[in-house]
Amino acid sequence: MKWTKFRIKTKTEAEDIIISTLYDIGLEGAQIEDKVPLTAAEKEQMFVDILPETQEDDGVAYLSFFVEEQEDGSLRLDGESLTAGETLEKVKEVLEELRAFTDIGEGSVAVEETEDIDWINNWKQYFHQFYIDDILVIPSWEEVKEEDCGKKILHIDPGTAFGTGMHETTQLCIRQLRKFITPETRLLDVGTGSGILAILSLMFGAKEAVGTDLDICAIEAVKENMAANHIDGDKFHVMIGNLITEEEVQEKVGYGCYDIVVANILADVLVPLTPVIRRQLKTGGIYITSGIIDDKEQTVVEAVLAAGFEVMEVTYQGEWVSVTARKK
Repeated sequence: MKWTKFRIKTKTEAEDIIISTLYDIGLEGAQIEDKVPLTAAEKEQMFVDILPETQEDDGVAYLSFFVEEQEDGSLRLDGESLTAGETLEKVKEVLEELRAFTDIGEGSVAVEETEDIDWINNWKQYFHQFYIDDILVIPSWEEVKEEDCGKKILHIDPGTAFGTGMHETTQLCIRQLRKFITPETRLLDVGTGSGILAILSLMFGAKEAVGTDLDICAIEAVKENMAANHIDGDKFHVMIGNLITEEEVQEKVGYGCYDIVVANILADVLVPLTPVIRRQLKTGGIYITSGIIDDKEQTVVEAVLAAGFEVMEVTYQGEWVSVTARKK
């Protein structure tokens, strides 16, 4: 499959209007490259843990649009068959029209043909082995160095939707889990994703783990990561569904049967989740939360206290917070 790529050099403040206007003529799926740092709100909504290092924002942005080539070499654009040259002229016309009332910067357009864009695997160039304290986290496409062979090693392939352990929130949870896991621990991992927290808990010595997630893709991701880390299939089970709103899922997960519940989720989800979790925990059970941007710390603490927990510890890494509590 071949694609024609139209790459526009512009200014960051013109990104939205250019994308919107080009969508109107049939170009879709814009890829944005800029150096604008994430806002606090964006960080809270995205557990971004695979990103290239960026330089200071210079106000420059590149917008790329990909159009699939037809068998005859033409491009299908909003129901119309055009050559690459005709499409380029159409894009230039739009940019010139925009230039009349907004600053789009250079506004140049580069055109190139590319073969089979690997949307699924492009992110791999940014994910390399790293340490979480004494744990080596390594993807399947890299080799364990000789000097690391004696270390605790987590083999993780996150896929496109799930975490790798690089994010501060995940690391906060891992450190708290190590403090409380025993050989008798039964753990519930809410929003399990790639299964990293539950898998590590089993590696730390936990007896059994259950994970829940809204995304059906979590089942395959967890299965692959369990196999990569030689985790017995009987020790970790994943259930798909909303633990907050679905009583059937709550019943399937089980009441009063977990020693530890870990939830690395957004603060706005932790608030309604917390009273539900109290029913899943044993008396004296440990509730570990993260995914909390620093200005939401008090909101989560208040929700934890209101649900009948006692706060044991609040820990920090960067802009992120973890609250650990015990069920009274």
